[in-house]
Amino acid sequence: MPKDRRLVFSQPMQVRWGDLDAYGHVNNTVYFRFFEEARIQWFSSLRLAADGQGEGPVIITAGAVFKQELTYPAKVTIEVLTGKAGNSSLETFYRVVDDDDSTVYAEGDAKVVWISHDNGRPTPLPDSLRDLAAGT
Repeated sequence: MPKDRRLVFSQPMQVRWGDLDAYGHVNNTVYFRFFEEARIQWFSSLRLAADGQGEGPVIITAGAVFKQELTYPAKVTIEVLTGKAGNSSLETFYRVVDDDDSTVYAEGDAKVVWISHDNGRPTPLPDSLRDLAAGT
């Protein structure tokens, strides 16, 4: 992951048995749920609602790189990092890290666009997100 990312939030997660696929490791779709949960908890910690009312975030791109198999049971931390902030968009990045030995299981990214839920059009990012991305 490039070094110009800023760690802004960490969310502990428990791997559930139901997260596994037929091969006995965490299914690739679950990583996106991990990223989503950490992102929503981060927004909540900033008192930014992601409830479909007023203004809020939508994801326009998302990706992941799976580095190592993750199996049950495990405790991991989802790290949320920010990158470049635009007028209405913010680059976000994620790392799934083992709580015991710091193994990185996956890295991901998502571009967040702040929109008006009334008209579906982009609106300026909240100052709190812009400040975090800038490191202030």
